[in-house]
Order: sequence, then C-alpha cells, then structure tokens
Amino acid sequence: MFYLDMTTKNIRLSVLDQSPVRKGVDAETAVQETIALAKLTDELGYTRFWVSEHHNTAMLAGSTPEVLIAHLAGQTKNIRIGSGGIMMPNHSTLKVAENFRMLEALFPGRIDLGMGRAPGTDRITASILNPSNQFKEQDFVEQLMDLQNYFHDTGDPGTIQARIRAIPQIKTVPDMWLLSSSGQSGLFAAHFGMGFSFAHFINPVGGPQNVAMYKDRFKPSQDLQTPEANMAIFIFCSEDEEKVMRHKAVMDHRFLQFEKGTVGAPIGYDDVKNEEYTLAEQDRIRYNRQRVVAGTPEKVKARLTQLADSYDVDEIIAVTITEDFNDRLESYKLLAQMFELK
Repeated sequence: MFYLDMTTKNIRLSVLDQSPVRKGVDAETAVQETIALAKLTDELGYTRFWVSEHHNTAMLAGSTPEVLIAHLAGQTKNIRIGSGGIMMPNHSTLKVAENFRMLEALFPGRIDLGMGRAPGTDRITASILNPSNQFKEQDFVEQLMDLQNYFHDTGDPGTIQARIRAIPQIKTVPDMWLLSSSGQSGLFAAHFGMGFSFAHFINPVGGPQNVAMYKDRFKPSQDLQTPEANMAIFIFCSEDEEKVMRHKAVMDHRFLQFEKGTVGAPIGYDDVKNEEYTLAEQDRIRYNRQRVVAGTPEKVKARLTQLADSYDVDEIIAVTITEDFNDRLESYKLLAQMFELK
C-alpha cells in the first residue's frame, strides 16, 4: 500500500496504557492485554511504554504502575518502561524513591518515573489512599525536591533528607518526567530540570504554549541538561473507515459520561449507536473530538505531524482504547509503519 510521506521531522512514538477493561472482559484480561501490547510495541520500535495510576474505577485496571512496570520491563528488551504517572500525593516520597531505585537497579537505563499531582481518582478515595493528603501545591513541590535528594543521596545539613538514604543505593537514576494537563507542572519541570509531558488527551487547549514556556524557563539539572518534552493524545488508526466511525461514536459517549459523572460499565458501539444528543452535548462532543486523532493511516499521520510541529516536539505518546483488542494492536502496527519506526 502507498502512503504519502508527510513527515517534516523524525517523530518518535510512545505508548500510554491504562489497562482498559473492555466490554465483556475482566480486569485480569485487561492486564494481560497490556502485557501483550508492551511486547508488540517493543518489537515495533516504540520509544517508551508508560502505565497509569487510577483508583476506584472498574473501567481501568491500572492502579499500581510500580508493580506492573517490573513485570513489563522483564517481558521486553529495548523499550523504556515507566509510569504515566505515579500520582505523588497518594504516596510517600521515600517509598516512591525506593520503588524506582529498585526498578532502575533491575533494569538500568530503561526506567521512566512520570509523575502527576492529581490523585487519579475522586477526593474521597484519595483521602483514603493517603489520609494526610491536603491537596496543596506546595506539598507537591516539596515532594519533587525530596525525590531529587533521595535519588542523589543529598540533602541540606540538618534536614531529614541528609540523614535518610533511599535503598538500594545505586549509581543511575530513572528519567524523571512531570505530567500536566494545565501547564503548571511544566513550570515545576522547568525549575527542577525534568522532562515535561503534556496531556492533550485530557485538555486539548494550551498545550503548545505550555511546552514553549517550559522550554523557555528550563534550568539544567544533574539529570537533564536540555529540555525534553512530548505530548500524549488519544489515537486510533484503521484502514476501515467504518471502524473509525464506530470508534468516534464510542469515545464521544464515553467523554460525556465522564463529564456527567455517570461512568458505569464498559460500553460498545451497539450501546450508543442510537443515542440522540442535545445541542449542549453536541457542543461538548465537538470540543472533546480535539482530544482524539482517529482515521485512516494517511489522515492520522498528517494530523499527528501537524501536532508535533505545533508543539515543537519530536515524540508523541499514543493512548488507544478500542472495543476489540485486535483493533488496538492493529492501530499501533499501522502507526509504526506510517512513521517508519525502527
């Protein structure tokens, strides 16, 4: 098949996987599908494979990335494995440091620690995960400062960090990224000299400006000398336009459910094909479609190339949720072909 060459730069592709629980399957199957996808994208030449942290939702099985990362790294060979992300307010900073030092010891040079400051769940669940969580921005900033001290065995004299060491003590440090859908964490990433990933799949507005601000304000760190940024977006690629239409319909409905707080059991196209939407809902559908790139290979490549140019990044992270698992695998295969991954 002939594909148009529309690439203006060498774009790397990566994966953010949430272990989605599809209609008719259980959570165990969802986790096995994540493992299978990691193996495939490793073979296809994707750069990194991140897994997410969500709680108290039956639709996503990914709740403990630090556990899943260990298994995925052992099942793959070249692809970087990491979190997208660890929701820091849910955790002890020392324990995060020790978890990821152990992962880095097991798989040196292949571990990413992507971090967010949202809880990845509702407020009640977050308060149970960490009863001391006060949802303060300053607490998150202090966690980032402490984390760097733990990873480098440093700490100002007289502080707790000067007396405590994260075990195991090793020579290398996992790559650290801050994730954001608003841009505030981009300023933190710039200040601490970390990578920055913008969640376009959550917020389709303001991403390029936030990445530009991150790069402009970036301060080199011991771990990262120059700014490194990427963007993540929902992607579905298929040569079957009927499948593309069905995918869009399901995603439209899923977004509306989430916004209304009525997320229930996983849905399929047959559940939504006869839905009629109000004018207000149609407005939201048009807005939310900016969070998704879905289409045939040529159309997907053209749009992703535009986005990479707009964001001024050379890496795009694909988030793909489909009704049929084989369609999910095929989408990642087509993307790899379109961008000639090695």
